[in-house]
Amino acid sequence: MRLVIAHCSVTYEGRLNAHLPAATRLLMVKADGSVLVHSDGGSYKPLNWMSPPATLHVEQPSEDQAAQGATEVWRVQAKKSDDRLTVLLHTIHSDVSHDLGIDPGLVKDGVEADLQRLLAEQIETLGDGYTLVRREYMTAIGPVDILARDSEGATVAVELKRRGDIDGVEQLSRYLELMNRDPRLAPVRGVFAAQQIKPQARTLAEDRGIRCLTLDYDAMRGVDDADSRLF
Repeated sequence: MRLVIAHCSVTYEGRLNAHLPAATRLLMVKADGSVLVHSDGGSYKPLNWMSPPATLHVEQPSEDQAAQGATEVWRVQAKKSDDRLTVLLHTIHSDVSHDLGIDPGLVKDGVEADLQRLLAEQIETLGDGYTLVRREYMTAIGPVDILARDSEGATVAVELKRRGDIDGVEQLSRYLELMNRDPRLAPVRGVFAAQQIKPQARTLAEDRGIRCLTLDYDAMRGVDDADSRLF
């Protein structure tokens, strides 16, 4: 992983155009080809990014770019689309690289792991006609908990949490954005499933077209006797 702290400006061209005026930012270049632009705020989410597969070319600035103070130009080009990220670096404060090795992946706690297994075994919980494609479907930015197909054969990505909050919705949104670029999967719909879903998370998910599903863990394990309930 390469980490560069630089005074830079960033322009994104693709499905929509966006520009970040010159400021000091963190540029993160990962071994998988992804490039992320971070500020010192806004939590974990980058200001802009290019998902893999992509190629990074480092160039000398043009006369106009040099006149603006640029000393180096990064052009990040997506391989499967016309999306492009152009970074004009003015001053580089730090440039370091680290070999992180092979990551073992996320180890979920017992309940989340059980929820994933149970939902995979009881995939009809999502609805009639649903079929399981696989658990832990790997993407370039991490594994989707469950990949399924609905009764019409459309792709559905499921993110599982014990307690569903906004961070979980954001995580699923990033998976969906990436997966919908893959013509083999698109269109991909999302399901945010949890034992409890916070109201703010539900509102955000539904605004983004993501379906919310509340899971009854005890009932899925078969230890909840619905017939003996008073309510």
